[in-house]
Amino acid sequence: MDSSPRPSLLDRLSSLLSKEPEDRDELLALLHSAYERSLIDGDALSIIEGALQVSDMQVRDVMIPRAQMDIVHVVDPMEEIVNFAVETAHSRFPVVGENKDDVIGILLAKDLLRYFAGKEFDLRDMLRPAVFVPESKRLNVLLREFRISRNHMAIVVDEYGGVSGLVTIEDVLEQIVGDIEDEYDFDEAEDNIRLDQAGRYRVKATTEIEDFNEAFGCSFSDEEVDTVGGLVIRQLGRLPKRGEIIPLEGFKVQVLRADSRRVHTLLVEKVAVAPPVAGG
Repeated sequence: MDSSPRPSLLDRLSSLLSKEPEDRDELLALLHSAYERSLIDGDALSIIEGALQVSDMQVRDVMIPRAQMDIVHVVDPMEEIVNFAVETAHSRFPVVGENKDDVIGILLAKDLLRYFAGKEFDLRDMLRPAVFVPESKRLNVLLREFRISRNHMAIVVDEYGGVSGLVTIEDVLEQIVGDIEDEYDFDEAEDNIRLDQAGRYRVKATTEIEDFNEAFGCSFSDEEVDTVGGLVIRQLGRLPKRGEIIPLEGFKVQVLRADSRRVHTLLVEKVAVAPPVAGG
């Protein structure tokens, strides 16, 4: 029986190096060659490519735009804040004063447990300091800062100091490893379509068109694309951005989660079609 240890990934890659790659293109070609020869699997190749890509990307490429930010106003009644936290299911919320440019801190959803427990609760006292970063900051630098400071969210500002969006550590990591599921994502593979509290539907972009048609009583064709995400991309002619809204034959579709490589989650709402006007 062969008891020799299995060669490491580095050993397997170095066996390909007849010469050192001189630039990134040569390195990527080497990695693809390793994949084709089954020295690394598809997931490893995707992660390495994502890690290389992150160093070329800026915060503005992945941030949640200002218009799509879910915020809490410091003067809002606590009952309203609690209901909003439950409905949106985020773990962190920017808290603002007069407007979105006046971010005074970050509220952690878990800190609301004190309010639920009936203990004294002052919203301003519970806020964590907000971290501000420029749109132009490189993602690899931001990731390093997130790790050192243990922050998970930063407010993005433009060159004039106005708030242009927010970015989370998850937004950065998803550029490397792909979609990260959390406690509010879909639990089961077959649970592709879920009704939310507002009467809209959260739909996985990988949902097959046949299943979507069956669930919503529609008849989209699956001849050219197989999934709802593919349907949205075909409609736009490009990859959509997070927060983008796409009209789709009787539906309003908003992109909830997407990165530079794929669409992950969609928010689907049926649109009432006006009856034809009787001629005469």
